[in-house]
Amino acid sequence: MTIDHLVRGTLVLPEGPLEGGWLAMADARIVAIGTGDAPAAASVFDAREGLVLPGVIDGQTHAGSYGGLSGLRSTTRSAVAGGVTTIVDMPYDNPAPVHTKERLDEKIAAIRAHAHGNVALYGTLMPGQSAGDLQALIDGGVVAFKISTFESSPTRFPRIAASQMLDMFEALASSNIPLGVHNEDQDIVAARIRAVKTAGREGIAAHSDSRPLAAELAATAHFLELGAAAGAHAHIVHLSAARGFGLVESYAREGFRATGELCVHYLWFDPVADGDELGARMKVNPPIRPHMIEALWQEVAAGRVAFISSDHSSWPIDNKNTPSIFDAGAGVPGLETLLPAFFTGAARRGLDAPSLTVAQLCERPARFFGLWPEKGSLRVGADADIVILSRRPQVWNSANAHDDLHWSPFDGRTFDVRVARTYVGGALAFDGTDITNQPGDGRYVGRGTSAWFA
Repeated sequence: MTIDHLVRGTLVLPEGPLEGGWLAMADARIVAIGTGDAPAAASVFDAREGLVLPGVIDGQTHAGSYGGLSGLRSTTRSAVAGGVTTIVDMPYDNPAPVHTKERLDEKIAAIRAHAHGNVALYGTLMPGQSAGDLQALIDGGVVAFKISTFESSPTRFPRIAASQMLDMFEALASSNIPLGVHNEDQDIVAARIRAVKTAGREGIAAHSDSRPLAAELAATAHFLELGAAAGAHAHIVHLSAARGFGLVESYAREGFRATGELCVHYLWFDPVADGDELGARMKVNPPIRPHMIEALWQEVAAGRVAFISSDHSSWPIDNKNTPSIFDAGAGVPGLETLLPAFFTGAARRGLDAPSLTVAQLCERPARFFGLWPEKGSLRVGADADIVILSRRPQVWNSANAHDDLHWSPFDGRTFDVRVARTYVGGALAFDGTDITNQPGDGRYVGRGTSAWFA
C-alpha cells in the first residue's frame, strides 16, 4: 500500500494521548497508527510538540444566511483554516430554507460546486407544511431538523406553532433524528423589546434585557415537554445559561431524549466586561448573558453539554454598524476561532484541554449527527479528516481570516494554540497559511447509523 501522508506528534486517541506517535493516511482513510518506525510515505509532517486531533465537526453554521448557497465557498474555506473538516449547516438560507427535496438537491449541488470541506445538513419545514414532508428530506440524508419559536423572517426563518412542533415530533419519534429549536418565546421578547425601546435604551447592555432569560427558558421547557410527550429527541441548539442545561438534564434523567448545545462565544464574552468594546459585534440570539461564563464552563466540565459549536453567521460587518442594537444583525463569524478558543478556555481553567476538545468538538457531534465512527476520532478505518495544532500562541486578527468577512468579536484575544495543518479526506486542505485544496473537494455527508440515544 502506498501511504499518501504521514504525520507525527502527540495523537489524541479515544483511549488517550499517544506521545511520539504517527498516523498514516491512504485512499482518504486512516490506515495505520503507531509509534517508533513508520512506513514510508509520499509526504511526512512532524508536528513536534504539537497535537494531532480528529477534524472538528462544527454542529451549527449558517453558510447561506446572507449570500445564499454560494456562501458555502467562503464558509468552508474558513472552516478548514480553523481545523473544521465538517460543518453541519442550518437550513435557513437566503432567500428560502431547505424545506423540500428540491431545495435540498439545490444545496447538495452547491456543496459539490463550492465546498472546501465536508458539509452535513439540517432540514426544516415551513409553517403549515405537512410533517409527512420530513421523510423526503430524511431520505435525502439530512442529519437533523431545526425549527424556531421566534420569527426572524416570515419566509426564511419563520415561527412554527406548537401544534406543528408536536406533529413533527410524532413523525420523528421512531427515528434517531433530532428536532432542534431556536428557543425564545416570541410574545415575551416582543413585549420586552417594546419596553426597552420605550425606555430609550439602544446599546448592547439592553440586548439581554430585551430578550430575557425567562423567554429562553419558557420556550426551552415547552419544547422539551412536547418532545417528551411524543417520545422523540428534542434538542436545544443554543442555551445561554446554566439553568437551561439543568432543565435538559432533568428530562434526560427521567429517560426522555433531550440534549442541549452550547456555542463557544457564551464561554468567552460578557456584556458587562466586553460590551463597551464590542457593542453589536457580540450580538447573538439568545443573548450573551451577564456573569454567566464560569457557570457555563462548569456545565461543560460536568458533561451536561451535548457538544460545542460556533453558530457561525456570515453577516458582513456593515450589518453590525447600526445606531441601535435592535437594527443590528444577530450572529458572529466563528469557524476559525471555535477550536483555538475552546481549547484555550479549557486549558486556562485547568481542564484536560486536548481530551475535552476532542470530546466536545469531534466525537460528541459525530455521534449526535450520525457520522460516527467514520468521523470524530483517530482510529484505523476512519475518514482521514485531521487537524494538527501547534502550541505556539497567537493573537487573533480577523484581517488574516480566510472568509470574506474579516471581522470577529475575538479580535485581539490571545489563544494558546493555532491550526498548523488540516487534512480533509486524506488530502492537505490548509498548510497553516494558505488553503491548498479547491472548491468542490469537500463532499456532502449524509446521516449514518450512529445515534446519541442508543
